[in-house]
Amino acid sequence: MLRHRRCGVRVARAAARPACEELSLTARIWIDVEDIFAFAATGRTPTGIQRLAFELCRALHEIHGHNGEIRLVRQSRDRRTFVEVPWQSLDELFDQLASRSVPQPEPGLPDPSQSAAPSVPEGKSGWRGMVRTGLRPVLPLIPQRLRMPLIHYVRLQARAIFAFIHLCWAIIRAAGALVRFLWRGGKRSPAVVAAEPVIFEPGSPLEAKSESEIEPLWEAQPGDVLFIMGAAWFHPDYAAVLDAARQAHGVRVAALIYDIIPLRRPEWCDRQHAEVFQGWFESVLPRCDRIFAISRASADEVTDYARLHNLCLRDVIHPIPIGTGFAQSRTLDKIPAPADATAFAGLPEPGSYVLFVSTIEARKNHALLFRVWRNLLEQMPPERVPVLVFAGRIGWLVQDLMQQLRNTAFLNGKIMLVEHPTDAELVALYRGCRFTLFPSFYEGWGLPVTESLAFGKPCIISNRTSLPEAGGSLARYFDPEDVADAERVIRETIEDPEGLAQWEARVVREFRPVPWEDSARAVMRHLQVDRTLA
Repeated sequence: MLRHRRCGVRVARAAARPACEELSLTARIWIDVEDIFAFAATGRTPTGIQRLAFELCRALHEIHGHNGEIRLVRQSRDRRTFVEVPWQSLDELFDQLASRSVPQPEPGLPDPSQSAAPSVPEGKSGWRGMVRTGLRPVLPLIPQRLRMPLIHYVRLQARAIFAFIHLCWAIIRAAGALVRFLWRGGKRSPAVVAAEPVIFEPGSPLEAKSESEIEPLWEAQPGDVLFIMGAAWFHPDYAAVLDAARQAHGVRVAALIYDIIPLRRPEWCDRQHAEVFQGWFESVLPRCDRIFAISRASADEVTDYARLHNLCLRDVIHPIPIGTGFAQSRTLDKIPAPADATAFAGLPEPGSYVLFVSTIEARKNHALLFRVWRNLLEQMPPERVPVLVFAGRIGWLVQDLMQQLRNTAFLNGKIMLVEHPTDAELVALYRGCRFTLFPSFYEGWGLPVTESLAFGKPCIISNRTSLPEAGGSLARYFDPEDVADAERVIRETIEDPEGLAQWEARVVREFRPVPWEDSARAVMRHLQVDRTLA
């Protein structure tokens, strides 16, 4: 056993590994995408983890997929091995996932030649779309401070109605099952089987396979790599699956770590989630031959945790560059700017607000900005204080914050919540904001920071964990624990429009987006299967 001089983590000698574990130039990489399919089954929209994993999958496939070297797998029905998934299946599934909240670049977007409010963009179908469609004609007639409360009220009423309908259906089905049970004299039907994970057809990602269909064998060979790229910790005994894969196929294992927030800051997580993540982390990481991280800060956090908890890792942690934006961001130039302020009903006027894009949860530190804006309104004329827009879904551990916002009428309209924004709405929000904010206590990388810079918008952010890596010299920083420090930096920016314009011009001039192909090549280089590309 060797102790790596740079990080102090115990690293197993490479010479002690079996020869079959050494990667060759013909080794294939099998990416476990089970979490993306499991996430789709919940009906939720993709988070940053699923989006990042999908972009990295796409980049790896574009570079090496044509040779059959990059393949996708899901866990088998018995959860003991893996089965191959066609690329088309993942593409179609992610298109459906993204369309729940993200419209396509072309159809459904506002026509810049029209001044009237457009039809609801794609991705706002369903009850949310009906709510917005019904309110859109009257929103321009309602005072700004009343718009969001009205939208939230109608949405909650619609949500309650649909929840009641689902409850009625559940009661009817339960009653039918009870009647059938009694009709059979209390005997269980032979057709009833234990619940199993949903398996999707390659041609239709959301359609379950029949029970009689036989799953294909996993064609992994010794020297291949099983790459854990997503949120695999939901699996109850993933370590046993890896052990079986090694024994049956002689594969090596690689993992991508986003962050270890449940381990280092469990106060910001659900308790059960923190316990599950800890069990997965401490059992799986020592079994990985290659470990990647999405930032140097995350790599250092993993290294420190392994050293403090006496975990024997097989290799040092390799940070990789993270691409800028997602697939739909590559076509931003095709998304027309709104013709006027009514192009997206309910959004603030361009130039009147600053923007914070994030799930609303305790770790993201929305509460600090609430206090900063309250102080600004006490010290400055209200007309000089821009609106603060929170764009994102409501997460956990923010009940007190939401109550404070409601009690103050969202600081009399100076704070606005845009819940579940579509991609077109995010584009409009980024383009129309003065600058963006990101006061998070802890991040694995900081996608909203690089996204803001990609839009040419200055960003004022926390100086913690990986955020300085994401913002570099183009961002301004403050201590997320210090309200006075955050207030100082934000107020100076608000009161210096000329300096802000110069800062924005510098962002537009100097920011260089990172292609996702760079992320893929970094992974391949560390896996020793890189190619010389034309």
